[in-house]
Amino acid sequence: MNTNDQIVKEILLHQSYVTPDDIAKAEQYAKEHNGSLIDYLYNTGLINRNLLGQAVAEAFKVPFFNLATSPPPPGQILKIPKDLASKYYLVLAEEEPTKVTIATANPNQENLKEQLQKLIPGKIVTLAYSFPKDIESLFVSYRQPLVARLSQALKDTPGFAPKILEELFEEASVDKVSDIHFEPREDAVVIRFRVDGVLQTHGNIPKSLYENILNRIKVQSRLRIDEHREPQDGAMRMTVNGKTIDLRISIVPTIDGEKTAIRILSAYLRDFNLADIGFSTSGQQLISKAIRKPFGMIICTGPTGSGKTTTLYALIKLLNKPEVNITTIEDPIEYRITGVNQIPVSEATNLSFAKGLRSIIRQDPNIILVGEIRDGETAEIAVNAALTGHLLLTTFHANDAATAIPRLLDMGVEPFLMASTIELIIAQRLLRVICQSCKMSQSYPRDYIHNYFPNLKNHFIDESTTLYKGKGCEVCHGTGYKGRSAIFEFIEIGKAMRELVLQKPSASQIWQLAKSEGAKDLFEDGMEKVKAGITTLEEVLRVASPRS
Repeated sequence: MNTNDQIVKEILLHQSYVTPDDIAKAEQYAKEHNGSLIDYLYNTGLINRNLLGQAVAEAFKVPFFNLATSPPPPGQILKIPKDLASKYYLVLAEEEPTKVTIATANPNQENLKEQLQKLIPGKIVTLAYSFPKDIESLFVSYRQPLVARLSQALKDTPGFAPKILEELFEEASVDKVSDIHFEPREDAVVIRFRVDGVLQTHGNIPKSLYENILNRIKVQSRLRIDEHREPQDGAMRMTVNGKTIDLRISIVPTIDGEKTAIRILSAYLRDFNLADIGFSTSGQQLISKAIRKPFGMIICTGPTGSGKTTTLYALIKLLNKPEVNITTIEDPIEYRITGVNQIPVSEATNLSFAKGLRSIIRQDPNIILVGEIRDGETAEIAVNAALTGHLLLTTFHANDAATAIPRLLDMGVEPFLMASTIELIIAQRLLRVICQSCKMSQSYPRDYIHNYFPNLKNHFIDESTTLYKGKGCEVCHGTGYKGRSAIFEFIEIGKAMRELVLQKPSASQIWQLAKSEGAKDLFEDGMEKVKAGITTLEEVLRVASPRS
């Protein structure tokens, strides 16, 4: 057990947040998964992040300040000198006319309060506890703007290309960027980041200097530097801020030059949690029930970029135990998971999903993850694998959960095989979350909402409704959104649904039955997140629409 786990264990037990039995189960989980007991406590809902923070704060005899939900603006952070903030690991969390709240990872540091009182005379200084990672994430405010750093790097000839890439990847790591685009225009190359699913411009570089940067990317990705007319795909790995990241490279020729798109993948599985991803309590219960079964099939559907793979990895994390053999076939492998056998699809060796899946079955697996069902052959092998004693998780392109079954039928999968194997179908979409730094609320009369959204009358029946949005601030770069969550719909395959599948039903027939059994569609799940203040009505309407 690591030191942090030991401290947390003692605090939680001493303050009776959990029982000794809970801790014993958590320690067993940590031992089996080579992980942390905190993961177990999170995943089982015994504690949440806020509760853990409060418990540690109580041990320090100070209040807990949640910087993740209430981050201070960059201008406020900069009021504390960088050297002092780094030395004591602190941030100016809250400022009022007569007092300030300083969040730190260790409120008991010697001379801390005296140093702060000298820095902020005339105001009462209150110390609070915050998680070290939350404090560290805010230190980015001390960095120069990216545009200024890029300009400086371009002056450092001849070695500017490595420095440019280093600055871009560091910025991308801090802002949780999923893709970096270099887009040639007539007189410059525009750099754009995809943040929370939306592209944002982050500067440009002279076209005359782009070739050096492009050649460095090609060399590190083992691509041909003398090829300018054909598309090229490659991969590279870098270490940024002490973390290893895998990069997937795509280069295509355009009329203004070669465009580069870089997909950023974490090398190792992050701390995915079903609640963090966006699953409701009822959704988590459905999933827990499905993954406890020794065999069967769980299908996650949605368009490209809807978070399907992340959801399946979260399930694999829950299932990953020493006594089971988990094998995956993926294209590409987006996260490495300790203790799981991961096989990449490869065109070079003609290793397809279907071929790989046939080989996996001969490897004595308990659990199989198929990155995607793309054709009838893969579908047939997957269904048969689930029928013969394996728990199989997979993704599938379908507009919603109900459409998955007719599409599989069209691929030639026999109805009786599907009825016997599919346990749960999940459909999902990603949407942006309201920025906590600039979140505001406003009440709207029922008639006002009905006039502007006449097709949503059934969702707004109260006299007035409070809706939330972000005003736009430095933290969210003026967008009003920071981070993403997901909305879901579930179809559980019970006795009635199995009988219906045997009749080769349409998607509407499947959904009518699921609805009668209590299923909620994507839009309904989105509306619950709107009313809970997680996202905006406009954002839900961007990714889903009410069923007619």
